[in-house]
Amino acid sequence: MKISVKVPATAANIGPGFDCLGMALPIYNIITIEETVLPGTGVEINVIPESPMIDEASLEHIPLDENSLVYKAVELLYNSIGQTPSELKINIHSGIPVARGLGSSASVIVGALVAANELLGRPADEVALLSIACEIEGHPDNITPAIVGGLVISSQQEDGTVVYRKIDWPADWIITVCTPDFELSTDISRSVLPKEVPMKDAVYNAQRVGMFIHAVHTKDKELMKLALKDRLHQPYRMKLIQGLDKIMDNLRYIDSVLGCVISGAGSSILIISEKNDIDKIKNTVRDIWADQNIKCDIKTVTVEQNGAQIVNNDD
Repeated sequence: MKISVKVPATAANIGPGFDCLGMALPIYNIITIEETVLPGTGVEINVIPESPMIDEASLEHIPLDENSLVYKAVELLYNSIGQTPSELKINIHSGIPVARGLGSSASVIVGALVAANELLGRPADEVALLSIACEIEGHPDNITPAIVGGLVISSQQEDGTVVYRKIDWPADWIITVCTPDFELSTDISRSVLPKEVPMKDAVYNAQRVGMFIHAVHTKDKELMKLALKDRLHQPYRMKLIQGLDKIMDNLRYIDSVLGCVISGAGSSILIISEKNDIDKIKNTVRDIWADQNIKCDIKTVTVEQNGAQIVNNDD
């Protein structure tokens, strides 16, 4: 039996919502799990790049054995029902750039869990899948929209369960995803963050998250321009993304732009805007990075409302 699952990319934080806000984006990985019949073959994991932003060098550090996040996800699910994984062949058709802040690891974790759950006859419900996925990933901001789609605010409780709510994203606001040709690992991006923050910065972000939720509900673009500000992570990570300060400065002069934020841990950035001036926005980013010899991939998208879905695949 063979199961394929299509999982969207995700962007976490979205400015002030550190480790709690996330949205699904229409960029995808497809994870296929097949139970093989040859005893003793163990696990076989293959990664098939399907994006120009993914090359062999970016895949070199990804384990392709029992240490893989994919296998760990499957193993946890099997163990939760008192079983161990049989011989498995796992193919990852990778369309989500690795180490670019677009939830590539969350995508493969979720895809593997959903596929394995289907193979086992769906013993785990959504609550269990979210809990297992977060146990591996460590936080719910990418995992949750990867499973349920849309724009999501989420929190992991002390017992491991995830509480979330989906928020309707305004149809008139679009997202321009700008992905440079350099990686930024989550470990490095986390390492520059302070262990403690001033109370005034925590209050500032709490205010902005409240503004963000209200701005989205009411489609208040002026409030959204204030809401996308952040003091908990972006000021520390800016220096890791070459040219970002100049990009943000230049975007301030484009009226349709509501804000520019780092996607997850970076290196991708998201520009939230109204539907006009898209070419101007893209050219601004492309020209600034080109001046610094940085190539990039730029896509203008809307929020993906669907999370992980089982699909047919002719692997």
